[in-house]
Amino acid sequence: MNESRKKVFHVHLVSDATGETINSISRACLAQFTNVKIQIHYWSLIRTKRQLDLVGEGLRHWPGLVLYTFVDENMGRALADMCLRYNLPSHSVLDPILLVMGAFLGRQSEHAPGKQHVLDEDYFARIDAMEYALSFDDGNRVDKLECADVIVLGVSRTSKTPTCIYLSHRGIRAANVPIVPDVPLTIDFAALQKPLVVALTRDPDSLVETRRSRLRLLHQSDDTPYTDPEKVREEVREARRFYGRLGCPIIDVTRRSVEETSAEIMMLLHKRKLEKEIKNAAEGGKDCPI
Repeated sequence: MNESRKKVFHVHLVSDATGETINSISRACLAQFTNVKIQIHYWSLIRTKRQLDLVGEGLRHWPGLVLYTFVDENMGRALADMCLRYNLPSHSVLDPILLVMGAFLGRQSEHAPGKQHVLDEDYFARIDAMEYALSFDDGNRVDKLECADVIVLGVSRTSKTPTCIYLSHRGIRAANVPIVPDVPLTIDFAALQKPLVVALTRDPDSLVETRRSRLRLLHQSDDTPYTDPEKVREEVREARRFYGRLGCPIIDVTRRSVEETSAEIMMLLHKRKLEKEIKNAAEGGKDCPI
């Protein structure tokens, strides 16, 4: 067996804030290395020398790669010096980006930790979007859909709810409406001017397996039309016919993660916004925004 497959590689993620940034970056990078055993150690809200000493104890116990996002130069320098003493590789993830941004903007970074999490207008917009997604989940309050940014359609187990929750964390007000066999929708989609309507679909065989797993988890029998392969295929076909009549974008989530589906929806929203701005500029005799 390859020696690297037996060895455990320790990776320390150190942040003076919640660690969300470095966690996302490291996950994206580590996903490119398969068949390697990696133990990740999370160190968040490290803002004092005493807290940094605790990180040092961890580094001595589990020596490995150190990645950090300190905007406080003194804390970043102290951690880098500590890694040098322990002969450990380390890298500041934010420094290269801050340098490029500073050069572009013509000013220095303020070096204030946690500024992306201040209780500003954007923060409360995200909270509002999360509350909206929960209130408008699974077809609730369909008479109030006009205030949504996006409406997600789909048959059962196409990840409508987690997609809407993920979008809400980006400040997008997302409602989801289930497509249920033999239950006609009473929503007048043509009358909705603001929301973008997006449909999710999935391979029927994959859908059957997911539904069966769900029923087993709930200790329910999976011998129902809900998991009958032929009925599920017809359910998916009929849903796609409905989407075709609506003329809405369709996203196949069979091999997509919730994050990838959400990213596709955000791109569709951005595209629609750009097209609207270009149209308004043309009608107003202004220069195109791009």
